[in-house]
Amino acid sequence: MRLNVRLPDGTAHQLDALDGWRVMEVVRDWGLPIKAECGGACACATCHVWVDPEWIAKLVPPSDEELEMLDGAFQVDERSRLCCQIIMSEALDGLALELAPESLADVPSERVAVGG
Repeated sequence: MRLNVRLPDGTAHQLDALDGWRVMEVVRDWGLPIKAECGGACACATCHVWVDPEWIAKLVPPSDEELEMLDGAFQVDERSRLCCQIIMSEALDGLALELAPESLADVPSERVAVGG
């Protein structure tokens, strides 16, 4: 499976993803600069992403807990999700999203992978 991730600077990465993994885990494990401070517990909004509009309807709707966390994020709109709450599946092969600027961590550039 593939996950397509854009960074705020416009760079695009196509990442190999595994069924059942959280999108946040895939992004983090490939070395892209995502904060994801709570590690996927839906206890912060530091993995805020904008999902490409054609993929929104394919996602499980956000829980009340996720919506509450998104209230603390910046530039939230109808495309906003916490990527720790999106679980990869065959139905999401090719999922495309962009990391929100406030979700970026300071990561040395040599750690950034481009995917398989």
